[in-house]
Amino acid sequence: MQPEGPGASDLSLRRRLPRILVVDDNPNTMNLMQDLLSSRGYDVVAVPDASQAEAEIFQRPPDLVLSDVIMPGKSGYELCRELKENPATRLIPFVLITGLAEREDRVRGIEAGADDFLSKPIFPEELFARVKSLLKLKEFTDELETAESVLCSLGLSVESRDPYTEGHCERLAENASNLGRHLDLDEDDVTALRRGGYLHDLGKIAVPDEILKKGANLNSQEWAVMRLHPVTGENICRPLKSLRLVLPIIRSHHEHFNGTGYPDNLEGQSIPLLARILQVVDVYDALTTARPYKPALTHDHAARTMQDEARAGFWDPVLVNEFFAMLDRQKRVA
Repeated sequence: MQPEGPGASDLSLRRRLPRILVVDDNPNTMNLMQDLLSSRGYDVVAVPDASQAEAEIFQRPPDLVLSDVIMPGKSGYELCRELKENPATRLIPFVLITGLAEREDRVRGIEAGADDFLSKPIFPEELFARVKSLLKLKEFTDELETAESVLCSLGLSVESRDPYTEGHCERLAENASNLGRHLDLDEDDVTALRRGGYLHDLGKIAVPDEILKKGANLNSQEWAVMRLHPVTGENICRPLKSLRLVLPIIRSHHEHFNGTGYPDNLEGQSIPLLARILQVVDVYDALTTARPYKPALTHDHAARTMQDEARAGFWDPVLVNEFFAMLDRQKRVA
């Protein structure tokens, strides 16, 4: 066997142990699983009920949850469903451990969102195999999330090149996702709109500062460079399948409803809906933010301007009206 190279042991110490949360009101089962999994080098936390599990998950999300089904208070089904409905925890693998053998019980677990099942009595080798497989899946998921985070950071770095656009990405992410919910879009579309807020102008990373900061007075050659940024951004994000719903936003958010936009001269309903939504909130943010070449408009002035431009064929008139209806409702609630 080859000896370990310098620093190999340090690297292994720095590598975080997978954290597993065991939830079971039976002390014997809870202690057995904790001992078995700890013997394999996992960081194991064991709690007797769902309420303590929720506190642990809130404090430090685990990489895997192994939960009994029948417990005092909230059941394993309910705990699973709540975690899977929460965007912050829905990607944590969840295994239901049950002595129930009826098919209806398995179906109920599947409907709650369980990723796998373990039957009592627990056999160590089956436990180890299921845990290893699901932790590998979680590792792949984390890698994808890390890649998305890097791209979003790049999007923010583009924003930081222009001090007048500070906070632009966050405002777009919030307003676009809020408009998506206002329109009763599903959660995947709302998530895509939030990500699109950060990634829509990612392609500007390839635009030189002297063009990016020049404002509206670009010559024809400079406009040709600027008009490439939607396609550049789409190409950067294309390898990530998890961003497939974001790609049309990136590519088409500069299209115009009358077909005079870029890069594809799309018009009307042929412009993807999510791109049209982000476009509306993007225009509003641009109008209400001061730039070196223009003052910020008031909310009312921006509303009149956008409605005039929608009538002229630039923006989707229905979405413009829905956006301002949403803002008015938010103002009344506040």
